[in-house]
Amino acid sequence: MSSANSTQGPVGPPRAILVGVDVGRSGHFDPTLDELALLCESAGDVVVARVIAKRKAPDPALFIGSGKADEIKALVLGHQAEAVLFDQALSPAQQRNLERHLGVAVADRTMLILEIFAARAQSHEGKLQVELAQLQYLSTRLVRRWSHLERQRGGIGTRGGPGEAQIELDRRMIGERIKAVKERLVKVKKQRSTQRRQRERNQTFRVSLVGYTNAGKSTLFNGLVKARSYAADQLFATLDTTTRQFYLEDVGRSVSLSDTVGFIRDLPHKLVEAFEATLQEAADADLLLHVVDASTPLLADQMAEVQRVLADIGAGDIHQVLVYNKFDKLEETQRPRSSVDVLELDGGVRVPRVFVSALTGQGLDALKQIISQAIDGTLAERLSLNTAAAASSNDGDALAVDVEGDLRPTGTQHSHS
Repeated sequence: MSSANSTQGPVGPPRAILVGVDVGRSGHFDPTLDELALLCESAGDVVVARVIAKRKAPDPALFIGSGKADEIKALVLGHQAEAVLFDQALSPAQQRNLERHLGVAVADRTMLILEIFAARAQSHEGKLQVELAQLQYLSTRLVRRWSHLERQRGGIGTRGGPGEAQIELDRRMIGERIKAVKERLVKVKKQRSTQRRQRERNQTFRVSLVGYTNAGKSTLFNGLVKARSYAADQLFATLDTTTRQFYLEDVGRSVSLSDTVGFIRDLPHKLVEAFEATLQEAADADLLLHVVDASTPLLADQMAEVQRVLADIGAGDIHQVLVYNKFDKLEETQRPRSSVDVLELDGGVRVPRVFVSALTGQGLDALKQIISQAIDGTLAERLSLNTAAAASSNDGDALAVDVEGDLRPTGTQHSHS
């Protein structure tokens, strides 16, 4: 993370210190800071230290209090760090005060995500969406943040009195740019709407990949459509929606498959707003493939976050198939008895679940058959007919389901469920 007021550090990637603050029930807390570390690495920085603090409430001035701030300052000097990154959102005043106290650039989780998005966006639409989110974020940071934002003297006829504050000029320029970007995005949205209507006229069945970032959506996309979309083991490897057609022999028709941007905990609300056009692909889908990393211990939290965002964008009621990816990373004792079963989500909704490895191709044929059943209408019918089988199974058991449609209890649920 670069900044004009960063100190000159050692040669190499910028060195960053991570800070997480446990404020009890008032906010999410990750004691490992592993996800923030991945975000940091995705932004091109290297983590040199991690600091955990616990407070009943954030300090209004420094968020962490002066004692912990002094501790972090010592780490900054000792590690020659160039940035301090917070896992929680900072107010403009807290960010400004911390930068003055620590003498290096300070950013919060939101700013870091925006920076990654700005670096990764490739399409014209993606760049517009990121720019809008950045401008909206910056507009809240114009609180006498820089020394040059002082009231300037007016021009001719003001007799040397104070003129318009530079901060007001900056705010007006940002406001005008936000308006212009929004207008351009409206045009993009209309173009997408036209494309969707065309697909509807062609009776194209629309499938969207959704899921937590780094769950393997792009690798799965490539495996299904034989494409070469960029895929890497990092957060937000791809931002722009990619749509391709692939043919399903079982139903004798092509399917439109879209790979969408990954979700993440505390995804900035402004970013969700800015990516409305892209996320609309998920909201307009006939079927969602909810891809999860079956090997992560945070599976339940990540699934819940994806469901929350889907509800926010109006896609909460669309039929889903849970795709438990990275099957190849599971130990033998963690692997399920059946590669396909049924899982009951919160609210009693029953959804099919299939275990795959997008990397090796294992389970992709079973996934294609489930998509085929969703297209011909038999999948929903088979799911609705399994009430008796579910009643005869033990509490908490998942139900195994053949791709042909027969249901049977698996005996025990997968350990990550």
